[in-house]
Amino acid sequence: MTVAWATVQRIEDRVMRIRTVCLAVVALGLSSGAAAADPLSDLASFPTFYTDAGMKKMKPMADFKMAWLAMPKSDRTAMKKACNDPAMSKAHAPFCANVLALGGTN
Repeated sequence: MTVAWATVQRIEDRVMRIRTVCLAVVALGLSSGAAAADPLSDLASFPTFYTDAGMKKMKPMADFKMAWLAMPKSDRTAMKKACNDPAMSKAHAPFCANVLALGGTN
């Protein structure tokens, strides 16, 4: 009887470990997906569009367009999509205004 109980306990321990690992993978996937969904949160690409390090003053439209066209098309598409969402674009209104002004420029 004791041997059978020990075997059952080991199986339950393995099942719990598998469940824990699966939940961790799901949680990691959901958290990374949310971060990737907002291209406007990636500030590494923004300095090319501003004249100052504090990102307060936007470059003139001609320079903005050159920086815009230098970006990969997939990044431009993601930023256009984000700028079309009022909730996401609110924090970056001047930037999104220029992005939407370039609308058809791929």
